[in-house]
Amino acid sequence: MGLNEVCAAIKKYNDFLITVHTSPEGDALVAEISFYNLIRKLGKNAVIINNDKVPYGYGFLPGVKLIHLLNKRLENVKFDCFVVLDCADLKRTGEVYKLNKYNKPVLNIDHHISNQVFGDINWVDPSSSSCSEMIFKLYKKLRQRINKETALALYTGIMTDTGSFHYSNTSSFTFEAASELLKYGINVSWVYRNIYENIPLGEVKLLIRLLERIKFYCRGKIVEFRIDQRSFRARKVSIDLADQLLNFGRTIKGVQVVVLFKENLGGKNRLGVNLRSQGKVDVNKIASFFGGGGHKSASGCTLVGDIKKIEKSIIAKIRSSLT
Repeated sequence: MGLNEVCAAIKKYNDFLITVHTSPEGDALVAEISFYNLIRKLGKNAVIINNDKVPYGYGFLPGVKLIHLLNKRLENVKFDCFVVLDCADLKRTGEVYKLNKYNKPVLNIDHHISNQVFGDINWVDPSSSSCSEMIFKLYKKLRQRINKETALALYTGIMTDTGSFHYSNTSSFTFEAASELLKYGINVSWVYRNIYENIPLGEVKLLIRLLERIKFYCRGKIVEFRIDQRSFRARKVSIDLADQLLNFGRTIKGVQVVVLFKENLGGKNRLGVNLRSQGKVDVNKIASFFGGGGHKSASGCTLVGDIKKIEKSIIAKIRSSLT
């Protein structure tokens, strides 16, 4: 299955429920907003429901207020097609997948190599830089005009998931798509500042404290960061500092893998693990070993158990993967 089957499904169904993975980032948010706009342009109905709230820094996105946070009032929402975007595993939608209690057809659009192909209709394209790039292709295939607001969103999604166009998933088509979107007069500096240069002063002190706890393994080839619950209890944190830590780790000379541990993600003894690679190590294989997944250079998983034992197992697996 692929793009043609997705187009056929969009033409066939009339009411769409759209969602993405838990803890959504730029690409996921953009994909669902842009898909919603496409459905509405075609004269059909759609609703976006997410398990988690929109993260700090993305309030500028046109259409972000269309995103509903899952609640009891939405439990009986009507739809005839369940759309899951930028999500490798159905259960990574959190509790949202349970809204499909009548087993309506599932449309799965994703670019993660670890995707479980869980849909009734699947378009999984790991060669695409982002799910936003795939939605861009969908607009083209259906011959629907992209307006300025959607162009801004799509550019943002592509930019964030390519690391500002320097990750290995950036292709010549990625630049072609970005070039076309820029014709709508997007202020690229303004977009970048909103996302990457917008840390509240209060959080800078916490970021410094977290950086002081950095650990190195294998003569500097592995870098570890940890965000513990104590740090977040000490003050009300408005942003997720994970990206800043991971990006900093990748700038260190000689580093092959960066790992970030985040404690108590939604439950006791629940540990989030984010992995980043400079290319030599396939961190998707590491994450998949622990039940997660993602990309070769950026992956993650969530584990429950003794946190110290989990950390030790993750580091050991990374060690064994070094070249």
